[in-house]
Amino acid sequence: MSTASAYLTIRGIDVDVIYKSIKNLHIGVYPPLGRVRVAAPHQLDDEQVRLAVIQRLPWIKEQREQFRSAARQSTREMVTGESHYVWGVRRRMKVVERPGRAHFELDGERLLLYVPPRTSAERRRELLDQWYREQVRHAIPSLIAKWEPILEVSVSRWSIKRMKTKWGSCNRETGHIWFNVELAKKPPACLEYIVVHEMAHYLERHHDDRFTKLVERSMPNWRSLRDQLNSAPLADEQWK
Repeated sequence: MSTASAYLTIRGIDVDVIYKSIKNLHIGVYPPLGRVRVAAPHQLDDEQVRLAVIQRLPWIKEQREQFRSAARQSTREMVTGESHYVWGVRRRMKVVERPGRAHFELDGERLLLYVPPRTSAERRRELLDQWYREQVRHAIPSLIAKWEPILEVSVSRWSIKRMKTKWGSCNRETGHIWFNVELAKKPPACLEYIVVHEMAHYLERHHDDRFTKLVERSMPNWRSLRDQLNSAPLADEQWK
């Protein structure tokens, strides 16, 4: 069966639309973040799909709220034996208590945390957050430099912050791009996808068909990377 796709923003909600050789329209809301997907018959156009989604908005918002209010990871104690993801690789943490500067190091498959004795769990979590920010901060400049000539845009300003429901955002008026610190836990290709996605907003404001084609032309595998990013809630990890 032939298919076509579109990416719509409806009342502030991003919607993936796939047009198929089917009889009826189907709307689905999927975990972990409440992503909305629509399967629509070929004979419908974007405006008809938009109206159908608006009619189901109360139900969609209810489903999304359930996903977002679901229990997130328990608070980490930041002790030896816990696992933390770094660029998509799960690493066991070893805490080494000793006088001197607190810092993290990678040692093979291990994540080493050097801290002075009696450092609190809260302080250890702050150190991990700072370290993750450093990882993202060091990785982004080369990616922006790579994609600026390809997309023919110039990134004027970018920053890193923790976001609950987005991997990145772009303010077209100021040219400011934000990246989620949680990207340090995902494979490097996922970070590159977010860089391309947010830079593409310099050219297209909305997640419409033109935007989708722009990203698709630049990064044909963007959907698989997006699915990798959304395969687990933000700030969520699997522990054993």
